[in-house]
Amino acid sequence: MKKISILIGFLVMLCFSSCVDIVENYDFKADGSCNVVSTFDMSKAVSVLMNLMSDSVRETPQFSLKKDTSLNFYSALPDSTQLKMTPDEINMAKSSILNVKMDLQKSIMKVSINHLAKNTADLQYYLQHISKISMSSKQLKSVTKGSNASNGFDGQELIAGQDYYSYDITPHKFYRIIDKVKFNAFLKKTGSTLAMAKAMLIDMPYKVVLNFAKPVKKVSNAKAIVSADKKHVTLITNMDEVIKNPSVMNLKIDF
Repeated sequence: MKKISILIGFLVMLCFSSCVDIVENYDFKADGSCNVVSTFDMSKAVSVLMNLMSDSVRETPQFSLKKDTSLNFYSALPDSTQLKMTPDEINMAKSSILNVKMDLQKSIMKVSINHLAKNTADLQYYLQHISKISMSSKQLKSVTKGSNASNGFDGQELIAGQDYYSYDITPHKFYRIIDKVKFNAFLKKTGSTLAMAKAMLIDMPYKVVLNFAKPVKKVSNAKAIVSADKKHVTLITNMDEVIKNPSVMNLKIDF
């Protein structure tokens, strides 16, 4: 049993710290609102780690978890976190939806957060504060009741490092600049896990998709792909590239 707990702890540590496929999707509406969905897919890391385990370990109850649920993000947080939140953070969390899809036997582990920002000010507040609300594996365990998949692990954030951006958003622009000091702190904290993932050939793609109601006027990032009608901007990279050149994640879009 101790061996199983160690393996489970290792799996959760790897998945919840940095080894995720991240997709950010922004849908800007003509009325100034924006629906933003952040998806964290840890399935590849789970698949690699499950292949390292014996059949007897994979068949234990700890790995029989299946969950497909949607709930208010605020209700998924423990009392200890709720008590530390400001009224604005509470309203933000209550207007956000947490989606969890897990099936460890099929190597599926996906989490997404959906938020409809009423205007650009609301969007900027959301992006600057959502990552500050820690979503550790223990908190996720409260969502997936009956699972012991989080045993042996504590304190890792689900949305790892997403607070290393600064934003400037108005009705006519979306600017996001990576804070290199915060990013370097993130690398220092997760360096061993990133190295482990690379050694296990686990890539960490990062995709940002922005859809606009009208054509964009200017996009600063040379890697960003602009659609023919100039209403869609897509940036695709990976953690290796970001580590070598953090500025690759900078986006300045005028529309």
